[in-house]
Amino acid sequence: MKKRIVIAACLLATVAAYAQGAINFSNHVPYMGVDAPIFAIDGMTKLAGTGYLAELYAGRTTDTLVPIGDPLPFRTGDLAGYLVAGPPASPTDPLRIVPGITGGVVATVQVRAWDVSTGATWDAATIRGQSVHLTLTLGFGGLPPVPPADLLGLRSFSLQVVPEPSTMALGLLGACLLLLWRRK
Repeated sequence: MKKRIVIAACLLATVAAYAQGAINFSNHVPYMGVDAPIFAIDGMTKLAGTGYLAELYAGRTTDTLVPIGDPLPFRTGDLAGYLVAGPPASPTDPLRIVPGITGGVVATVQVRAWDVSTGATWDAATIRGQSVHLTLTLGFGGLPPVPPADLLGLRSFSLQVVPEPSTMALGLLGACLLLLWRRK
């Protein structure tokens, strides 16, 4: 009897693992119509090499986005602007499993990229950019397996300089002083 319970629990755990939603984190899937290179601040130079990273964020809504998996570096040469995608189960594997969201469910995703010389993470970087929010139906394993969702609708974007809070605070202080001076 105990043996059957253990086997049933293992089977349920396996089914639950296959039920998680999956996304193909690639901005270059030509046969699916995904071709969205990511550009530097000038809007013309494609990001290249390990000096830039991109990370996938996903959640049920735009307010619940969290990073999914490790950030990916960019290719170089003719494929600059596109993310490095390695073999399955490698650190650069493009397959991203979205915890807490089952396959077949609609999720919101966003690609965020940054210059690593200005910060180790997207939140810390002062030169960064992000895609528009995409609404996708996630793929999943199971029988029959449904392939991971591609980033359909992804458009190219450029990095931008994010002003530091101290710069914005000084600007606001200056504006307040000008208003006070003008009143006198």
